[in-house]
Amino acid sequence: MAELPSLLLASLQPDSRKQAEQSLQSLSVQPGFLPHLLTLVLQSTQDRAVRLAGSVYLKNVVKSRWEDDEPPIADADRAGLREALVPAMIQLSNASDKAIRAQIAETISLVAKSDFPERWPDLVDKLVVSLSESNYEVNVGVLETAHSIFRPWRAEARSDALFTEINYVLSRFTTPFLSLFLHTTTLLFAQPPPPNLAQVAQATVFLVEIYYDLTCQDLPPGIEDSHAQFFGAQDGLFLRLLLWDPPQLRGDPDDTTPSLPSQIKTRILEIVELFVKLYPETLQTSGTVEAFVRAIWDLVGGGKRPGVADDGLVSQSLRFIAAAIRIGYYKDLFGSKETISGLVQGVVVPNVALREHELEQFEDDPLEYIRLDLALPSMGGIGLSHDAVTRRQAAADVLRALVSSGLEAETTEVTGAWIGQGLAEYNADRAQNWRAKDTAIYLLTAVATRGSTTQHGVTSTNALIDVVQFFSDHVFGDLQAEEGSIHPILQVDAIRFLYTFRNQLVKPQLLSVLPSLVRHLSSDNYVCYTYAAISIERILFIRQGTQLMFTQADVQDVAPGLLNALLSKVEKAPSAEKMAENDYLMKCAMRVIVTARSTFANGYEQILQRLVAILGVISKNPSNPNFDQYIFESISALMRFVVQANPSTLPRFEQALFGPFTIIIQQDIDQYIPYVFQILAQMLDLHTGEVPAEYRSLLPFLLTPASWQQKGSIPGLVKLLEAFLSHDAKSMVAAGQLTQVLGVIQQRLIPSKINDGWGFELLEAVVRYTPWDALKQYFRGLIVTLLTRMQTSKTDKYVYHFVYFLGFCLAINVDGLTPDYIIGEVDAIQPGLWSQLLANFIIPQAPKSPPKERKVVIVGLTRLLTQSALMLQDARVQAWPPTFQALAKLFQTEQLLTKKEELDPDAGLTQIDYEEQTAGYQAAYSRLAAAEAAPADPVAHVKDLKAFVGQELAQASARDRRVKAWVAQTDASVTEPFVQALAASGFNL
Repeated sequence: MAELPSLLLASLQPDSRKQAEQSLQSLSVQPGFLPHLLTLVLQSTQDRAVRLAGSVYLKNVVKSRWEDDEPPIADADRAGLREALVPAMIQLSNASDKAIRAQIAETISLVAKSDFPERWPDLVDKLVVSLSESNYEVNVGVLETAHSIFRPWRAEARSDALFTEINYVLSRFTTPFLSLFLHTTTLLFAQPPPPNLAQVAQATVFLVEIYYDLTCQDLPPGIEDSHAQFFGAQDGLFLRLLLWDPPQLRGDPDDTTPSLPSQIKTRILEIVELFVKLYPETLQTSGTVEAFVRAIWDLVGGGKRPGVADDGLVSQSLRFIAAAIRIGYYKDLFGSKETISGLVQGVVVPNVALREHELEQFEDDPLEYIRLDLALPSMGGIGLSHDAVTRRQAAADVLRALVSSGLEAETTEVTGAWIGQGLAEYNADRAQNWRAKDTAIYLLTAVATRGSTTQHGVTSTNALIDVVQFFSDHVFGDLQAEEGSIHPILQVDAIRFLYTFRNQLVKPQLLSVLPSLVRHLSSDNYVCYTYAAISIERILFIRQGTQLMFTQADVQDVAPGLLNALLSKVEKAPSAEKMAENDYLMKCAMRVIVTARSTFANGYEQILQRLVAILGVISKNPSNPNFDQYIFESISALMRFVVQANPSTLPRFEQALFGPFTIIIQQDIDQYIPYVFQILAQMLDLHTGEVPAEYRSLLPFLLTPASWQQKGSIPGLVKLLEAFLSHDAKSMVAAGQLTQVLGVIQQRLIPSKINDGWGFELLEAVVRYTPWDALKQYFRGLIVTLLTRMQTSKTDKYVYHFVYFLGFCLAINVDGLTPDYIIGEVDAIQPGLWSQLLANFIIPQAPKSPPKERKVVIVGLTRLLTQSALMLQDARVQAWPPTFQALAKLFQTEQLLTKKEELDPDAGLTQIDYEEQTAGYQAAYSRLAAAEAAPADPVAHVKDLKAFVGQELAQASARDRRVKAWVAQTDASVTEPFVQALAASGFNL
């Protein structure tokens, strides 16, 4: 492992990255690797770049392999790492190690998520012992570690397991935590302040974060007992901290990073907002909320704190006010017209007006401006954190809170006056006063909105405002204006107004403005053309009921020009990174292709060439996972609809794509390989005759262990192998490739907790398509593999897949694969094993089958009950009544029996919203909706499910008199309605 530092450095260089990562991957499976890597990270004499790269690599290995057994991390390494992580955090307490410490904190969080408290019972005790009344350098490291462990609770669903963990922590942590919190604030407020004031303040930031963590799910008794100390309306700690503003910790006015006091105040207001929402009764008698509202007024009212560094604090202050309004308990505080007028004038209008910072961002960082202005998820789809909500959005939310709390008349009147004033100022001097109109439009948008979602825009409006009238009077002219004739921000405002209120316009109105939006795609202003693309994409996604509003017929005339404009903008980018940065353009292009369907059957070749050329450029340096998703989705959708309209076009797609795809595979561009496998599977599935040689030549490569190493490739590989099996299983058997496929299933997929579901999917394809004579010899070995995994590391997900697989084998129509064959093979492994599987897994799990799988399980259970001689012999007979009862229960919940077939085979694709699916490349598998055909029904031979079940059971009853007696042994409340329903259809048991 001596070469580890040089490999970590090499992994940072583009030209040596791939080779270094492969070497690191080989090293990482050696025993002792993780503790050795952590030791390297802690060596202060080591190159800082090596230490930081090592800390990131450590976190990534833990992230990808700690909970998965493939490849396994040795127990000794796990124990060694658990032992070393907390001391490592303390060792990294120095401010210069902050970036490395953040990676180790995340590593601890990942390990704790899996192992705490069962396999790491002393974790909290170690943290508590390390806390100090004097050494705040150590305290910062300990508290950051604690926060990294507790923070995930904020997003967890309530469960017994979660509360067991929280209570375990509280019993050990609450008392020392509260004691340290009180001691720390005593130091903060001391006069003169301590020399290490900044460190004490940093510890306070974490203490306040942890206070939120500990109360985010329920109010612990220890914290409830100290409530007055923290929340008191006169001298509670939180109010004192809100007013605390030491001059030596104030940042520079031009800073963009919040000062420590600003961070503390923001987090306190998050806590108070949490309590207003979850524990309102604790605040209602003490005057606390009123005291906080007054403090906020002093803190941010009248446009105080205009600096960027205080954006988080101002936004959170406004969010707290909006939350307090929405509760409804404080009507007396907010309900008078004077108060509303004061709120609008004092905190809403000053924070809605554009600042120089936003104007600079509009020019210099347009993508960030767009993301923040529309509150869109950032790249990687991680969603918005509180910090990312702008002042404007928070101020607008105060108006929305007033409108939705029964105060719309007063709020509309007060805000309307400001809107009128802004429009009048603009009309008096349009060149100078454009900001006044921008503010007016933003205020109108806020006060007109009652309910909205990011996905669908405004869903309900303030009845006192005619949005469409305002659009035609004040906005439509700006939408139509020539570029350069008005300020670009007003043009952007017009497009955003349309985007926001798209659901309030009827289809003819939307169709009439579509040409204006298409025209704006040719704008030279980055924000303007991007907003146009975002708006067109969302308009094309509007639904009426379950149907999309816009059909192929609506867009076929405009689609070619629209797609050309979008691709032209993408193609103009000067570099691979610039080309891929604006995923909104590519998303809109994809939506146009999906909506236009077979419109592009004429002229598709040029579109395909352009998409492939763009792919060629961005593949030199993949940098934006969203853009990649949308370009592959576009290629896949174009092929889907064009080949559907004209099957003879498939070879042209293959000619265009095989070359680039081969390069991607040869150069191992791992971000793209998952997409390539899915599109190859899609092309192969579109073949109706023999499989072309070009595909067959891929198979040896697909079955090498190296192809299965990248986890993100696995779903695409499974889809591709399924396509090969469905078209060409006989040739695969002849070439000896079946054993390789089974090796992948048994050694790579089924043992993995992450990939076992894909293992079952591939196994089902093997059972369904492989000639039975070739597969029969391996069947018992496969069952042994499945049972071994069940014994060693059973999970709920695994049990569900295992039961469905058995139901699948019982149900499908394969000569030789009968219920008796399956029972015989299972009982040959161990006598009586089938009865155990039935009693412990199949009977309890089968009624819980999800809707899409119920038909298969119903057919499987019916065949087991009616077509198996072995089920009627020996001790297995005892399982017949409970199996029948499970069938009855499943049949009762089956809602799909009378459902009409989906008329549109592409409904699944066009209804999907492609909001960002992954948190970056490591999440690794991004499903291509366009590449997925409607799932084939494995029991398509059963046309009428009710008739099949009824007929089989009636015939079994006629053959064997015991059936009636067995039915009588079941719970009549479950089985009687089922028996009666069958009798009503003419099937008597």
